[in-house]
Amino acid sequence: MIPSPHVAGSSRSHMDAKATLLALFAHPDDEVFRCGGTLALLSERGVRVQVLTATRGQAGSCGDPPLCSPQELGAVREAELRCACQALGILPPRLLDYQDGALAKVNENEAVAQIVAVLRELQPQVLLTWPPHGLSGHPDHIAVSRWATRAFERAMAEGMVGPVALYHLAVPQSLAQRLGLSQLHAAPDEQIAVTVDVGAVWAQKMAAIQCHRTQLGESPILAAPIERQRLFLDTEHFQRAAARCGHDFLLGLSSSQSSNCKAGL
Repeated sequence: MIPSPHVAGSSRSHMDAKATLLALFAHPDDEVFRCGGTLALLSERGVRVQVLTATRGQAGSCGDPPLCSPQELGAVREAELRCACQALGILPPRLLDYQDGALAKVNENEAVAQIVAVLRELQPQVLLTWPPHGLSGHPDHIAVSRWATRAFERAMAEGMVGPVALYHLAVPQSLAQRLGLSQLHAAPDEQIAVTVDVGAVWAQKMAAIQCHRTQLGESPILAAPIERQRLFLDTEHFQRAAARCGHDFLLGLSSSQSSNCKAGL
């Protein structure tokens, strides 16, 4: 049995090896900036952490100067994703092999069916993804968020044991205002269910970010002074979008937590 979610210091020896989190994202590098530290901390505590990425990021940057050709980019970014997952100490990633930038055109029923198949196989207690607005408004993020919601609903309808909670990546409004990140769809501070200090795994998180070599020039935060980087990257925030009664180990990492097992989608 998974321990009470309020036992934040649970060690690997005290946590059921089948405690699992599935993180569903659109692109390689989605797994690092706003949740990489949390994934690393959960893995340290014995949680099986699986990243499922919808695309290989074929529409991204090849780097400046270019590190590969556009034709090679998908394979290169998949390798970067594998590097990042290894740096975080989590399972090798899985990919759905859709075209980057075109997720809104994908057969949604097919995509959801693939996700449900992974849920059925892994039986995760927690499903993590982008919020409905994609945080940045990226259409691929929005599509993946919608798929995750539908997959969560199907899992409940089919009587699966998990997931018991659906979480969204978030940036609280107070942090967005402090950093001048008006382009983000920030969440009201009172809607943040889980806040995780990831300072203890800062080196791991930064190593994972550095794995995405082709994309480093695309991130303004990495060009900022270290104090500003740490303000944005040292703490990770999550909204609890939906939940049913059951053990939710993600709450155990939080300095601000709510154990209500009923939340609307």
